[in-house]
Amino acid sequence: MDVTPGGTAAPLKRFLAPLGQGFRRGVELSARLVATRQYPCEKCPLRPLPAFREFDEQELSFIDTFKRGELAVDKGATVLVEGSHSAHLYTVLSGWAFHYKLLPDGRRQILNFSMPGDLIGLQGSLMGEMQHSVEALSPMLLCLFERDQLQELYRNHPGLAYDITWIASREERMLDENLLSIGRRTALERAAYLIAFIARRARGAGLNGKTPVQIPITQQHIADTLGLSLVHTNKTIRKLMDRKLIMWRDGGCEVIDYDGLKKLARWEGLGEECRPLI
Repeated sequence: MDVTPGGTAAPLKRFLAPLGQGFRRGVELSARLVATRQYPCEKCPLRPLPAFREFDEQELSFIDTFKRGELAVDKGATVLVEGSHSAHLYTVLSGWAFHYKLLPDGRRQILNFSMPGDLIGLQGSLMGEMQHSVEALSPMLLCLFERDQLQELYRNHPGLAYDITWIASREERMLDENLLSIGRRTALERAAYLIAFIARRARGAGLNGKTPVQIPITQQHIADTLGLSLVHTNKTIRKLMDRKLIMWRDGGCEVIDYDGLKKLARWEGLGEECRPLI
């Protein structure tokens, strides 16, 4: 495992002890602290994207001190686990993740997906423990922040405090859309909505550029998001493919006709303004 600059045992223990609490118990920690900062906040590759609002110099300076380092996460690692107490929260710099809850018998409900620019762990930071788990869909690089500094952010940086409130409200809005879809759309409409929704967010995060959006999910992920059986999901995906709206490849789902998916789902899109990037 890499260490932070300086390489002494004390800083390493200080980071890894609380860090390990956020990962699945009984599984080897599939993450490593990056030895050096690859991306100082002022040179963050996400900031130039039109989806994110600009920070003033004072805000950017605080975020740079708020950030404690970067964390590389392997595909399949559990970044945060339901019921855990984490000393950190994270911004996704690269890669994909999904949020989920489990019933006692192991049945899974996927709640949402995270991609570059999204904040992970805010719930656990404010409520004391995570109410759901987060797993990496692909290799990820996360910006690491200490929860204890949130109080300073709220106290001395009201603009950033508003940004975090906005981020929480955005999450609530997305859950509203997902609940409507599961409760009232047909299986075909649900699948079309979900894929269009993820594709729209991916483009906003700078993923894939002008090429067809590639979503690194399996049909099991779709089934667990929509509350469908795997057999029903497979039949539904085939219908979308027959309409030439998507292609299914080894790496996941490729969106061919985003507007066609929106029309089928009767979804107007996100219509999102510039959002904050913590």
